[in-house]
Amino acid sequence: MGEIMIPSVYLLGTADTKFAELDYLRSVLTGRGVGSHIVDVGTREDPCAADITARQVAACHPDGAAAVFCGERGRAIAAMSEALRRFLPGRADLAGVIAIGGSGGTALVAPALQDLPIGLPKILVSTVASGNVAPYVGESDLSMVYSVVDLQGLNRISRTILANAANAMAGMVLHPAPHDAGTRPAVGITMFGVTTPCVTEAMHILTGDFECLVFHATGTGGRSMERLVRQGMIGGVLDITTTEFCDFVAGGIFPCEAGRLDAVAATGVPYVGSCGGLDMVNFGARETVPQRYRDRVFVQHNPFITLMRTTAEECGQMGRLIGARLNRCHGPVRFYYPEKGFSQLDRPGQPFHDPAANAAFRDALASTLEQTDRRRFISLPLALNDPAFAQAMVTEFRTLFKESHPHAPH
Repeated sequence: MGEIMIPSVYLLGTADTKFAELDYLRSVLTGRGVGSHIVDVGTREDPCAADITARQVAACHPDGAAAVFCGERGRAIAAMSEALRRFLPGRADLAGVIAIGGSGGTALVAPALQDLPIGLPKILVSTVASGNVAPYVGESDLSMVYSVVDLQGLNRISRTILANAANAMAGMVLHPAPHDAGTRPAVGITMFGVTTPCVTEAMHILTGDFECLVFHATGTGGRSMERLVRQGMIGGVLDITTTEFCDFVAGGIFPCEAGRLDAVAATGVPYVGSCGGLDMVNFGARETVPQRYRDRVFVQHNPFITLMRTTAEECGQMGRLIGARLNRCHGPVRFYYPEKGFSQLDRPGQPFHDPAANAAFRDALASTLEQTDRRRFISLPLALNDPAFAQAMVTEFRTLFKESHPHAPH
């Protein structure tokens, strides 16, 4: 008989300085009937009372434990972070993770937590959780809790914060969300407020046969969608809103990464894209817009977001960029161009209406895209948010998906 694995929560921290906090987390979990392991992610080999020692974790580094215990703090932290990324996925009893840390500890554990599957409970109690947490959370479902006080000994504040984190984890472990594999294939759809009518119409048509996973095109949204494509959780992409390319080109606050569309290229999933939001770059409050853009056309979306109309030059650059990336896709690709506007703000009488700038995108994409039977550019005399435009995209998507998945329900 094989050993029975009891699901456990892994408690991560530098045990040489934070063992009291880790042990307190364990006591709260134990009181809730949840098992746990204290894992030392420190970069010194000093013996401690952790259930899993730093040396055991460090041994998972490709170059062995010596890469971690090198005596140079920066290199050691980076090496332990890499070792932890390799250590956690192999734990058969892993039911959830609570990590604690200051700025260094947070940076050390965050990459490993980001790598864990979507849906696995993960909490990071951190002294830096009240600032910009995007680098730590990434496109994962990591929950960050601000520690309020520094994690340096137990006191009336830290005990409360840590108990809340442990109780939250116990609730997630003891009462997991019901498993929902779904019977309908999943399609990833990108959306912005100004492309909502198009996405809503597409969803209305698709929902009976597909599970529609909509991603807010804020940079992270695109990365989250492509992560799920790589994991095989999304079987096709309806990339209505490619606006993240605007911020990538012009330095806005919601840029895609250089690898946008790489997951589509690598997996060959059916892809139908369009120009949603390519008429705008996103910045913060008006005073945060770079001085070099002072003479541009702006719309105040809300007190925290300022939109800037893209120029013909920027649209041309995006056309070449998107075209080059689509050329790497060997699965079925269609890219739809709405001749009468890219968003609700790009219609006659609206502030971002600029047919010449849009045409620069069209010409650049059409000249860059290497069209084949499987990769095509389609221009329609419609606006992006016209119902007929969404209907055309969805009809083509259905055809491509059926050809790629002949045995899937449609």
